Amino acid sequence: MSDKPVPDADAVELPPHALRDVLRVCLSAKEYRFLHESVIKRAPAVQNKLPSPSRYDVIARPKNRHSEAAIRSSLRVFVGSGIALKLADLLITRFQGAPQKKTRTTLLRSPKFRLSISLSLLLLIHRLLYRFLIRLRANLRTDEAKPFRERNPRVSRALTSRFAPAIGASLAGFALGICPQDQLRLTAAIYTGTRSLEFLFNVLDSEGWLDKRPWWFGSWLLMPISFGQLFHAFVFDRETTPNWFGNVILRLSPSYIQGRPDSLPANIAWPEKEEIVNSLASIADLRWPAFVSPILHPDDLNTLPSSVASISPITGPAHPAISSLSCALLHPNLPNCSTAFLHHILLSVPPLARFLTAVTLALSIPKLKSILLQPISSLNTISKRIITMTAVLSAAIGSAWGSVCLLNNNLPRTTLPTKRFFLSGALGGLPFLFLGNSRSTFLWFFRAAVDSAYKTGVKRGLWKGRKSGELLLFVMSWALMGSILEANPEAVQGGGLRKALGWLRGDGFADPVDIAKRKLRRESKKPDTEAN
Repeated sequence: MSDKPVPDADAVELPPHALRDVLRVCLSAKEYRFLHESVIKRAPAVQNKLPSPSRYDVIARPKNRHSEAAIRSSLRVFVGSGIALKLADLLITRFQGAPQKKTRTTLLRSPKFRLSISLSLLLLIHRLLYRFLIRLRANLRTDEAKPFRERNPRVSRALTSRFAPAIGASLAGFALGICPQDQLRLTAAIYTGTRSLEFLFNVLDSEGWLDKRPWWFGSWLLMPISFGQLFHAFVFDRETTPNWFGNVILRLSPSYIQGRPDSLPANIAWPEKEEIVNSLASIADLRWPAFVSPILHPDDLNTLPSSVASISPITGPAHPAISSLSCALLHPNLPNCSTAFLHHILLSVPPLARFLTAVTLALSIPKLKSILLQPISSLNTISKRIITMTAVLSAAIGSAWGSVCLLNNNLPRTTLPTKRFFLSGALGGLPFLFLGNSRSTFLWFFRAAVDSAYKTGVKRGLWKGRKSGELLLFVMSWALMGSILEANPEAVQGGGLRKALGWLRGDGFADPVDIAKRKLRRESKKPDTEAN
């Protein structure tokens, strides 16, 4: 019995070119091999119905591996983001209860479709540009390109720079302009801008430019700036501040923002908490008028300015020794501002400590194994963290409100009547000095403050919101971030972020810092092997 000759790989019957292109885009040979092995293990009966990995290698033989991988990844981002947005919409509708009324739009005008297509195009263009500029840089550095370098020295220096691929590929960020959500683009621009500046700070620090900085110089200095902007905007331009900031301020200010007494009859009006803050802004606009006590002047029917008449249930029974209307509004039962601050600490610490304890314990669940290995030291660390955060947050909010009284008692009425809330917020940001290594928290507040400052400036006409200005900031920040990753990967904090930036380039989901360390270890072993 003679053996039949095995057909050559190129002689295998292949499907049409269109189907082969689809297969190449959908699955790489490595991915198909993994899926093939998984399916056979779970369902051996389908083994004869599926093409073998070697046959698939012939069918989906790549013509341009990098381009096909870029198209494959961009299509997956398009499909995955579309599914994620649809699922998020369903979950939001489920939790809100009543379904929202939706306006019918065409597919090309659908916000979800445009967001998905912008993300996929951003990835595709970035990978193609980066690969093209890498190859162009390599070709321009060869001997054959020497005449071109001599004729165009400036262009050659720009294109052969090690930063050229990262800077040029960042132009893909303009694809985010397809996304119709202005807030999403603004948030992305602010995030990339602050992270790129953070990495630039790390580079300067590692190069020794900041060795002589004082001990108190650090990222916590962002908090007085951030808290000052957010506190001022909370009083005068509340719609420009994030909702969580207002909710935290109002929830943790029971002694300064008076709630409705439980014993008050329902037929007696009481201002809402937001209305109390609005009245405080009106008092600042009126240049901090003095308090006329209705108890001492029972015959005077106009003890309050007409613009703040709604706070009469609070200021009417206020202590007669109070001299300022703002103090009568913030702490009507306590004539001494220092006592009011201590009262705030006593009232805000217990609920804040309970809340932070619950949050900290919930966040510690993934680290349960390491906690059980060293329970005493771990519990000590968690307890110190909770106590520190409780003290800092309570002191920060109390200092912001208490400094309103402090500045009112020490500054003339006409001096910075409204801008002094910036100073109050800045004083409220000083306690964050004791929070320790919390750069991510400080940057989170700073991003919220930048967003609030931009919206406040647009609202008040200080500057105009330039169309596509956030895209330019996003592209410039991405270029700076990519350049830093190219020159000093360790300055880009976070292994996950470094892997994500590498994946966006098409280098795989690998940390360049780990790759450099492995390469260094291999090179260090070479002399030992050669010596042996």
